Amino acid sequence: MTSEYSGKDKASTEKNAKPWLSIVGIGEDGLEGLGKNARRAIEAAEVVFGGKRHLELAAAAIRGKACPWPVPFDVGMSDVVALRGRRICVLASGDPFLHGVGVTLLRRIAAEETMCYPSPSAFSLAAARLGWALQSVDCVSLHGRSIDLMRPHLHPGARIIALTSDERAPILIAELLVSCGFGDSSFILLEALGGERERRRQVKAADFSFADIDPLNVVAMDVVADEGARVLSFAPGLDDGLFEHDGQITKREIRAVTLSSLSPRRGELLWDIGAGSGSIGIEWMLSHPSLRAVAIEQHPERAERIARNAETFGVPGLEVMIGTAPAAFEGLPRPDAIFIGGGGSEAGVLAGAMEALKPGGRLIANAVTLEMETLLLATHARLGGSLIRLEVSRAAAVGSMSGWRPAMPVTQWRWVKPW
Repeated sequence: MTSEYSGKDKASTEKNAKPWLSIVGIGEDGLEGLGKNARRAIEAAEVVFGGKRHLELAAAAIRGKACPWPVPFDVGMSDVVALRGRRICVLASGDPFLHGVGVTLLRRIAAEETMCYPSPSAFSLAAARLGWALQSVDCVSLHGRSIDLMRPHLHPGARIIALTSDERAPILIAELLVSCGFGDSSFILLEALGGERERRRQVKAADFSFADIDPLNVVAMDVVADEGARVLSFAPGLDDGLFEHDGQITKREIRAVTLSSLSPRRGELLWDIGAGSGSIGIEWMLSHPSLRAVAIEQHPERAERIARNAETFGVPGLEVMIGTAPAAFEGLPRPDAIFIGGGGSEAGVLAGAMEALKPGGRLIANAVTLEMETLLLATHARLGGSLIRLEVSRAAAVGSMSGWRPAMPVTQWRWVKPW
């Protein structure tokens, strides 16, 4: 586990090797569901932080000062950090290190300063109620996040458990399933798991009409695909027809090879220069949830289209930058990989991209014009790298018969920046 605390915080850690901060995960069953050590941590704390609901659940054990989280929530945890060295307790929902406050705390506080007492997460409780093998379930946190993150998980036969933010989310999830062609999916609403108000209701997604939904809810789905459902393949090179575009799109076969050349790795950032429809950046992010991408596009109309595509492919975190390269590079975080698919022959774009790329990063440039190909050939002769030429032909009608209709060939240069 990596903590992002400052040098000052680290120095303080050396002085306070003994844990001073207890992080207690508490469920809807309150103190009854806690072990002895977790309860003692609450009782011994001088100050107990938590949400209003958590503080109410633990009220009988709190001997010190109860402090509800400020509104808006302070992600810097300044109130907790200011009390370093005193006996402090933070209350969290379920497992504090599964999409929980424990992760936020350890950005400022070293793990050695803390002692955590987790309770079952909402995902664990839901799987236990349903009898589902948790390791075979896609667990998705939609708490404070876009419902569109569900989309890549919608495959026939998939089982999904989604943690929501409020009582409005279940109807939005049901509507999303129906709109994507999964209306026959079993839709199970689990409310207030572990507490006296616990309730389970089940219906097909297309028939969802439940009212009086508890804000504390989890949605479980046994996915069934209708004919023509929008299923996003795990393989690179998704069908062109899934994207909204005006013709400016890296075609499916070329896109598959391009993604292979880009070689996505955990946590990396991609610049997609001349993004067109955003297909490269979108498929890059679909490769793994840790991946990030910036789509750089000079045409505002296309930029809006990229944003819509990002939502419908379930990667709403794709950043869209409206601007002309290389001026648009100003202020952007340095990338681990760069793709140039349009406008690369314009002055300074290739050179600016190569300068911005991190050492060891990969740059992939595709050329369909003679001008861009000439630039890539000259750059390859000077710096090396690898060159491939891609040609694709598709069967098409030729009068009453069929023949091969070739697409424009693509010259691709791949270069790894020296360390």
